[in-house]
This record gives sequence, C-alpha cells and structure tokens, in this order.
Amino acid sequence: MTTTAVPEPAVTEAGAPVLAPTKIYKQPVGRSVSTSLSSGWGKFLVWGLVALWIIPIMGLLVSSVRPETDVKTTGWWEWFTNFHVTTANYKAVLNSGSNGDNLWHFFLNSLEITIPSVMLSIGIATLAAYAFSWMQFPGRDWLFVATVAMLMVPLQMALIPMLQLLVNGEIFGVHVLPLERFDITTTIYGVWFAHVCFGMPFCIFIMKSFISALPKDIVEAARVDGAGHMTIFWRLIVPLSVPAIAALAIFQFVWIWNDYLVALIFTARENAPITKQLKDMTGTRGQSWHILTAAGIVAMILPIIVFFSLQRYFVRGLLAGAVKG
Repeated sequence: MTTTAVPEPAVTEAGAPVLAPTKIYKQPVGRSVSTSLSSGWGKFLVWGLVALWIIPIMGLLVSSVRPETDVKTTGWWEWFTNFHVTTANYKAVLNSGSNGDNLWHFFLNSLEITIPSVMLSIGIATLAAYAFSWMQFPGRDWLFVATVAMLMVPLQMALIPMLQLLVNGEIFGVHVLPLERFDITTTIYGVWFAHVCFGMPFCIFIMKSFISALPKDIVEAARVDGAGHMTIFWRLIVPLSVPAIAALAIFQFVWIWNDYLVALIFTARENAPITKQLKDMTGTRGQSWHILTAAGIVAMILPIIVFFSLQRYFVRGLLAGAVKG
C-alpha cells in the first residue's frame, strides 16, 4: 500500500500560513453600465432621455392630424384641449405634393436607393472583414489602418472628387476610369456608388471587430477538413455574424434613408429620394409646413419598422467583441 505525502501549507517567518492570492473578478463594462442604469437615478436618467426624444415626435404626429388653420395659429399642445382631427394633410401628401408630384414616387425612389446600397455595403464589407481577419497577405494591417483612417475624412471634402470621378472618370484632373461622360442625373447608379464608398470604412470596421473575435478553433477545424476560404465564409462566418450584420443593416438603412446631402448632389428630380422632396414640400415661402409634418411621419414609418424588426439583434451586434469572457 502506497501513501501520498500531503504538502504542508507554506508559512511565514512568524508562523502564520500564507494565503493563496484571490482572483478579483472584474465586471464587464457593458454589464456595469446596465446595472447602473437599472438603479433609481439611472432609471430617472433613461426616462428623461426618452422624454426628450418622444416629445418632438409627439408634436410632429399631433401636428400632422390637425387642420391647417390650427397648425398655423396655435401650438401643438393645445390640441389636447381643442381636439380637432383631420386627414386632409395626409391626403394632400399621398395624392399630390406641393408641386403636383405623388409622394409615393419619391418613397419608392428611396427604397430603390437604400436597399441596394445597404446590401452592397454590407456584402463587400463582410468579405473585406473576413480577409482582414483570417487571410494572410502582404500589407494587410497597413491596408486596414488606411481603411479605418478614411473614417476621419469629412464627407463634404469627398463630394466634388467623387462627382468628378463619376461624371468624367477623373480625380484632380487625372483620368483614371474609361468614362467619356456619365450622366448621373438619369440613373440611380451614381448614388449607389456614392453611398457604398462613403459607408464602406465604417462597415468594414464594425464587421472586422466582430469577425476577428470569432473562435479561431472553428476556422482551423474547417481548414483541416479541406474547406476553402469561400466555404468557410459562407457556411461559418456569415451564419455566425448575423447579429453584427443585422445591427449594421439598421445603421446603414437609417443613415442612407435619412440622407439629404448625397441625394442633393447625385440625384435629379426624377430619381430623388423622399428626403429631397420633403424640402420642396414646405412651399416657396415655407407656408406649407402642415403638409411637411404629415410627410415627415410617412418618411419615418419604414425606418421604425426596420428597427423594431431587427431590434433583437441590435444590442447583440453592438456589444459583439466589446467584452470577452
């Protein structure tokens, strides 16, 4: 029969036992913020912020169903004491705009601009993020740094070079594309190209942060089984990246849908989005803003639907890769 010697606990010179150091658990930042906001003052702060956002939207909604004379003579809060409801503003918006144009035409233009732009941005960014995360090639890290650095370039600085590139195929007088003359006012491709280019650095940064945090073991196991890059991308990376893709889709959809500056530069009246038409609906002297309130509600409906449809992925996608363990 063999016996195993039990090591004696270490003691100090004074004879006191030496205690093993205890590991201090550090609460993740996201959980700490969530706990703070769940407290008494945190709830008060959250509800205060909610009120700051809800009150203007409520005023817009109330004004959209008030008669024109009431909108122009009294504040929207007086609707609760002088209750009058009308649908004339929505009829004027949906049937014919201030210049005789149907708002549905511009609504469909916004869909035609937004959906392809979001799909192209996220698709290209996800492919680039996979390459930056799991492929080895010379200059990979420097190329990623250069891509992220483009986030600091103001959009307004790139509008004229982008316009020259699309119209004449030139950048600062240097001919770089085989284009003789590209009329961006008659097609939708120019605004697609602009939105994809302007949104690409942000999309790549978000997707790279998520994809690079995925477990390395599953990618290596797929490589051992003989899977190529495209197989790993479509069968592993894309399904695991659904939360990040959904969160990014919300950001891109809302940003492109609400964009006015890019639409002002790269679209004509025939293919203008709804945001460009909202500016024209105030009238020549700004007197038709009772119609503008109804048009604003119509323009808000689709982004709200998109957000609530994908909200279960929103927080998961935002916090993906932010904390580990």
